[in-house]
Amino acid sequence: MTTIQKIIPLNRVEGDLEIHLAVDRDNVVTMAKSVGTMYRGIENLMKGRGPLDSLVITPRICGICTTAHLNCAAKALDMAYEVSIPADAHRLRNATLMVEQLQNDLRHLMLLFMPDFTRPHYADHPLYEEALARYRPLKGQSTVETIQETKKLVEIIAILGGQWPHSSFMVPGGVVSVPSVSDIVQCRHILSNFRKWYEKRVLGCNLDRWRAVKTWDQLQGWLDEKPAHRNSELGFFIRFCRSAGLDSLGCGHDRFISAGGVDQPTSDGGIRPLFPAGIFTATGTMPLDPHKISEDVSHAYFKQTPAHPFESRTLADPYTEDGRKYSWAKAPRYDGKPAETGPLADLLMADIPLFVAWVRANGASVFIRELARMVRPTLILPAVEQCVAHMAHANAQFYTDTRKRPSAKSFGIITAPRGILGHWVVIEDGKIANYQVITPTAWNASPRDADGVAGPWEQAVLGTTVRNPNDPVEVEQIIRSFDPCLVCTVHAIRAY
Repeated sequence: MTTIQKIIPLNRVEGDLEIHLAVDRDNVVTMAKSVGTMYRGIENLMKGRGPLDSLVITPRICGICTTAHLNCAAKALDMAYEVSIPADAHRLRNATLMVEQLQNDLRHLMLLFMPDFTRPHYADHPLYEEALARYRPLKGQSTVETIQETKKLVEIIAILGGQWPHSSFMVPGGVVSVPSVSDIVQCRHILSNFRKWYEKRVLGCNLDRWRAVKTWDQLQGWLDEKPAHRNSELGFFIRFCRSAGLDSLGCGHDRFISAGGVDQPTSDGGIRPLFPAGIFTATGTMPLDPHKISEDVSHAYFKQTPAHPFESRTLADPYTEDGRKYSWAKAPRYDGKPAETGPLADLLMADIPLFVAWVRANGASVFIRELARMVRPTLILPAVEQCVAHMAHANAQFYTDTRKRPSAKSFGIITAPRGILGHWVVIEDGKIANYQVITPTAWNASPRDADGVAGPWEQAVLGTTVRNPNDPVEVEQIIRSFDPCLVCTVHAIRAY
């Protein structure tokens, strides 16, 4: 059987990524390797530093998820110093984190994913001309509007945290920036304008109308109900994807991991997550147990056996003669198995009927991953509004004093824009002895593990039929549906 070997340097992703393929004479992908081409050494920069340095250094892992990394580092130190932060500090941290999620979801869709609809591959599609008008890079109406509206949205982080990106306003015990009444009013005004744009242009209806859609029959009814629904970004996306077959493209392991929704303070002084952390499979859900997370490096350019992040190290092995190794990305595993993360995992754990029914019946796909990303704001936006509104009271408290412990093992796990993000820190004699970061893309882009099991998007690509092996658009769309961020996963170039 004739086999074509192909290396795809993937564009419109964050960072450097190659997909190595083997395609047979029937144009079916028979082998796929996700190759992170660069080395991340951030963890090694942390060794020997004071624990508070993590609040300044780790947000610079990424210029897009900077607030997520700060939040994770702060949560790890909250645990290390055994401090409970005040409810208003929770709200402020949560609001900034969720604003970053909102910006990323929409920018990924309109600036990175949708432009594929404008490629010659789809020139014969009946909606092609409309796609060009909407998503032509830097010129399409939807592209330009998304840049403008999401630019305004992240002003909230600058107002509440002092700057964006690379803010440093979170500390063990809470936050160091106290919003004024004027700050709160300004944030609420920005959120109100963003909601109007999102409901009118993206959904074509208000949030309540969309949340009433529980089944796929109801979705079709919603699509046919009004021209505003059909012609919205959501309506166009549904029509284009399903007619292009993207609803059956890119099924993976169908095992999903989520860090859960942000912890929302309640009126009785408790904490309630927006949605639970856990593992979703077709047969049910399980709560997340952080002790079951490990990193495998059998196919990555690192030394060490699989280990929990408290015990693992980032030890580069660039000159290895082990022929199995092919990526600078490690392979995170949960209970020894791969798991996909991202907005779809979040909506599955939130028990949103539309998505649970689809995945149980059909498995994941390019369409359902991106649909989850497009409508996750319907869950997040009201929560942001609530956080901001509830900070505006006379007795607001944003910090609790902490006692710094000289030795500790702790971690912070949150939902970042692309999925589950974790920081693990070991403190000895007042200094960082070990620091490990596992990013969402590390989960999704992971290479094979010691058992030879493919990572989530490697698995999703296998078995795909491509129209043109020299321009495998289908493979690129599968990868992009995971919203790759290799700048978080790997950081310094390998010398060949």
